[in-house]
Amino acid sequence: MTPAASGKRLRIVIATLACAGLLAAVAAALLVYAGVYDISATRPHTAPVHRTLELALERAVRVRAADIAAPALDAARATRGEAIYRQHCVQCHGAPGEAPQPFALGLNPAPPPLVESRRHWSAAELFWIVRHGIKMTGMPAWQYRLADEEIWDVVAFLAVMPEIAPADWQARPPSPPRPVAPATAAAAAQRAADPRAGRAAMQQYLCATCHTIPGVTGARNQVGPPLGGLATRGFLAGRLPNTAENLAAWLREPQRHAPGSAMPDLHVSEQDARDMAAFLYTLVED
Repeated sequence: MTPAASGKRLRIVIATLACAGLLAAVAAALLVYAGVYDISATRPHTAPVHRTLELALERAVRVRAADIAAPALDAARATRGEAIYRQHCVQCHGAPGEAPQPFALGLNPAPPPLVESRRHWSAAELFWIVRHGIKMTGMPAWQYRLADEEIWDVVAFLAVMPEIAPADWQARPPSPPRPVAPATAAAAAQRAADPRAGRAAMQQYLCATCHTIPGVTGARNQVGPPLGGLATRGFLAGRLPNTAENLAAWLREPQRHAPGSAMPDLHVSEQDARDMAAFLYTLVED
């Protein structure tokens, strides 16, 4: 075959593959627009979709947790982790002899029982999952509610939970309530405000559910005022001079600065508030 003929064949193959890809994209778009795929929580994904999502989850976690070094997961950690698990995790994942709360029974995908989690995931992988969460599953990113040391405590407890008999779990005294914003996180050394971290925090604290926020995916809501151009406004909530310090204070305690405001107290940590303020100050235009 001459070089010219070989080149022509290659161009034909490339063009054929491009057309096939384009047709597949158009077909997928038509199926989506037609509402063919059932996204209701009352019906599971098809087996191929379910397996694909499982594989994507497994590979994503293993790759990102590969460089995490686990500390010593001793009995003291496990004891602290049990208290955290009882307050924040049992509602969705259950415990020995204890079912999840009714709202969790309707989630799809269903929150897995964590009794055998250490058989499938390493300690580092569990830490990554708890810290960063998993999108489109209902699993939140706990890095905004727990300090890293507390997340390791939970991982330590998951290792010993299989040894707890249901009767023993029920007989254990209830753990005292913990503050939503952990003292260990509040006492951590403050770093410089980071606009990129602030953009991520805007979603984690549900800002995107009420406001239109340029640069934040899904933030197209009008419950609260749009946040584009906030840096150019003279006042915050109509009463606070617009400074970075006041904006961070407003994000942390809106009800204190404007009692009766529709803006709820979301228990934003000091660092997250500073990051969010830094991000909002980059939005110079509506």
